[in-house]
Amino acid sequence: MYFTDRGIEELSSRRGEEEFTFAWLADQLRIFVDLNPDFEVPVERLATWLARLDDEDDEDDAEG
Repeated sequence: MYFTDRGIEELSSRRGEEEFTFAWLADQLRIFVDLNPDFEVPVERLATWLARLDDEDDEDDAEG
């Protein structure tokens, strides 16, 4: 397991059974960036990646 996976594993074990909306997640990401402005770019990249998961054009760009 990578060091960065620890937070993901904790999230899964603590809150994995909960349900939430993407609106709630977006609010939490905004709050996190407000409190941690140094993470604005990675959070924006994650949000964009999640928003475009089903876009076929982006999948082609990622492969090539």
